[in-house]
Amino acid sequence: MQNGRPRNLVIDDPKRAAFQVHRSAYTSREILELERDLVFDRSWIYVGHETEVRNPGDFQSRNVAGRPVILCRDSGGEIRVLINSCTHRGAEVCRETEGNAKSFQCFYHAWTFNNRGELVGVPDAAGYGPAFKKEELGLKAPPRITNYRGLIFLSFDPNIEDFVTYLANAKEQLDLIMDQSEVGMEIVVGTHLYSTRANWKMLVENSLESYHVAPLHKSYIDYLRVVGNDVSRAPVRGFGKELGNGNAVEEYEGNWGRPRLRWDPRWGEQAKAEIEENRRRLTARFGEQRALRIAEWNRNVLIYPNLMINDIMGITIRAFYPIAPDYMEVRAWSLAAADESPVWRARRLDNFLTFLGPGGLSTPDDNEAMESCQRGFRAAGEVEWSDMSRGIVRESQAVDEEQLRSFWRKWNNQIAGTRRTRSSSTKVRRVA
Repeated sequence: MQNGRPRNLVIDDPKRAAFQVHRSAYTSREILELERDLVFDRSWIYVGHETEVRNPGDFQSRNVAGRPVILCRDSGGEIRVLINSCTHRGAEVCRETEGNAKSFQCFYHAWTFNNRGELVGVPDAAGYGPAFKKEELGLKAPPRITNYRGLIFLSFDPNIEDFVTYLANAKEQLDLIMDQSEVGMEIVVGTHLYSTRANWKMLVENSLESYHVAPLHKSYIDYLRVVGNDVSRAPVRGFGKELGNGNAVEEYEGNWGRPRLRWDPRWGEQAKAEIEENRRRLTARFGEQRALRIAEWNRNVLIYPNLMINDIMGITIRAFYPIAPDYMEVRAWSLAAADESPVWRARRLDNFLTFLGPGGLSTPDDNEAMESCQRGFRAAGEVEWSDMSRGIVRESQAVDEEQLRSFWRKWNNQIAGTRRTRSSSTKVRRVA
C-alpha cells in the first residue's frame, strides 16, 4: 500500500504462487471510465452475426461498447456497421430494433440516409451555404470492421492489429465451433436481453471456470441425473488455457447431450443413429481427433474483452457491457447449425433454454452469485483483495483459474500500464 492506495490492482507473483485482484476494480467509477477508453475503445468488439441481416435492407440496431450502431445489409448486399447518430444534430436515425429499410430518416429534422449511410435528403437544402456538402455528411462508420466466419466485429481504434492476429490461439476455438456444420452456422431468431447488478468483469470470471458448477448448479445436475445422464464424474476432465491477447478458454468433457453431436437419453434411440451419422461425417472432414474435440468436448471461449461463446449443451453468444461499476447489460443469442431439421432445432432450444436461458437452471444462479459478490464488495475496506490463484502450482484443470488470470493480465496491462504512461500528460488520478 502507498498513501492508503494499492500500488497495483493485480498482484501476479509466480514465486509465491499468488494472484490477487484488488476489489476496487469492481467498484470504482474512475476505473470504469478508464475501461471505456483503454479497453473497449482499443479492442475488437462483437457487433452481431451476418445471418441476422440475411437480405438487402435488413438491419439490427443495438448499443455496442456504449455507442448506438446499425448493423445492416445495404441494397447492394454489402454488410455495413453505421453509427446511429444523425450528422445534423445527433438524434438516432433508426429507432426500431430490427427490420428492413432502404433508408433511415431522422425523426427530428427529417434528414434521410440510404442504407449505405449516404445523406440523400435534406429538407430546405437551399437554406445552407456553400460550405454545406451532403457527400461529407453521411452516417459515420467505425474505423475498423471485420467479418470472421459470419461473426461481425468492430474497433474504434484505427491502428489496432488485424482481427486474426488479435485472436491469436482463440482462432482455433472459433473454428471448432463454426466447423460443426458443413453449410455454416446461423443465429436463431430471437434475442435475450437482461441486466445484472454486478460488475461486467464478473461475467467473464463466472463464464470461464467450472469450480462453481457443483455447488451452485446443483438443481441442473440433479435434473441431468433424473433424465438419465451419468453425472458421477467430478471433476470432469478438462483444462483452462491462455490463448493470447487476453483471450482464453475452458475446454472440458461434459455430462450432457450436445445437439446433433452427443447423445442424450431424452432424445431416444432414433436420435442416436442420426448422431452417429453426423459424427461419421465430421470424422471424414477433419479426422478422428478433431472430430472428437468438436463433438464431445465443451468450450467456454472468451474473445477479449467482453464476448463469451459457450459451446456446451447449446451454443450461446453473450456480449455484455458496463452501465455502471455495479451494473451491466447482457445480450445473448443461440447459435445453431444452419441445416438442422426442425426436430433438432427444437431439441437444441430446449437444451439451450433449460440451462442457458435467463429463466433456466443456470443463469439465475450465476446472476445471484455475481450480485452477492457485488454486495460483498461493499466491505472492500476490510477485505481488499480477491484471490484467483487456484491451480497456479499444477497443470491446469477445468476447475482452475489460469484462464481468469489470462484475462486479468491483459486488463491490468491496459489499465495500469497505460495509466502510468498517461499520468504525466493528463489529470487522470491514481485509482483507489
